[in-house]
Amino acid sequence: MTFEQEWAEIRAAAAQRTAMQIDSIPADGGSGGGGSGDLVVNDDELGAIGNEAFGLRNRLTKEGNIARDSTAEAATALTSGNFTCGAAVLKVHDAWQNHLKTLLDSCAQISNHLDYTKAQHAKDEARIDGDLTKISVLTEYMN
Repeated sequence: MTFEQEWAEIRAAAAQRTAMQIDSIPADGGSGGGGSGDLVVNDDELGAIGNEAFGLRNRLTKEGNIARDSTAEAATALTSGNFTCGAAVLKVHDAWQNHLKTLLDSCAQISNHLDYTKAQHAKDEARIDGDLTKISVLTEYMN
C-alpha cells in the first residue's frame, strides 16, 4: 500500500468517526459530553462569577497602578541622565499600562455581560410564563 492510499484511508476513517460523534450521542450517555446535553447555569452562579470579575477589576485598578508613577519618573530620570536604559524602562511602563488596560476592560466586559445575561434571562422567563398562561387559557376553550 502506498503512502497516499494509507493516508486516504486514515482520513476517511477519521472523518467517519468525527461525523458520528457530531451527529449523535452514545446510547449509554458516555463520551458524548456527559449526560442530558443541556447547558444549565443558575443565576447565583452567574452572579458569583460576575462579582469575582468586578472585584478583580477593582483590585487591579488599585494595585496595577502602584508602580506607574515611580516607573515613569525613573524612565524620565534615566533618559535625562543619558542612560540608554531609560527608553527601555519607559517601554516596559507603556507595555504594562496597555496590558493592564486590556485586562481591566476584559474584567469589566465579563462582569457586565453576566449582569446582562441574568437580566435578559429573567425577562425571557417572564415572557415565556406569560405566553404559557395565554396558551393554557386557549386550551380550555378547545377542550
